[in-house]
Amino acid sequence: MPVESQNDTRFIADRMLGTLTRYLRFMGYDTESANSLEEGNKKEDTLLLGMAREQHRILLTRDAELARRAQEQAIYLRSEDVMEQVQQLIDYRVIERRLTLSRCSRCNTTLREANTCEIERTDYAPRDWRNTRFYWCDRCHKLYWNGSHGRQLETRIGKELTDC
Repeated sequence: MPVESQNDTRFIADRMLGTLTRYLRFMGYDTESANSLEEGNKKEDTLLLGMAREQHRILLTRDAELARRAQEQAIYLRSEDVMEQVQQLIDYRVIERRLTLSRCSRCNTTLREANTCEIERTDYAPRDWRNTRFYWCDRCHKLYWNGSHGRQLETRIGKELTDC
């Protein structure tokens, strides 16, 4: 497993780890996904290995053979449960338990503070939003804020992992 500063840790996840990818993005980690690649490419594993090496990313996978091929560039995740996967990465000291809402959960783009026009024209924004901080993805045009969903996620990341 590569030794990197947690602030610089970047990941690429295989197709079996879509939920973990979203969690890592919510936690502020630059996480690319094989789901962004065209499906059906028989050389996808080789492509992922190359991307991990070229982009200095840790490959996260549920495929033991792929992890073996990647050697120190990969982490094989034993569990299918996303919270157990997060805990394994914490145990390996490659991530910290946190919720930053600094990356788009869809596309991995760094979020910026949303402006009033973006908040007002988003039909799913809360009606009373004056005391809430909002974030915007310039690529997906998606609005984020730490509402009840974010608080549930924060509780889940913080509480469930300490009980494992």
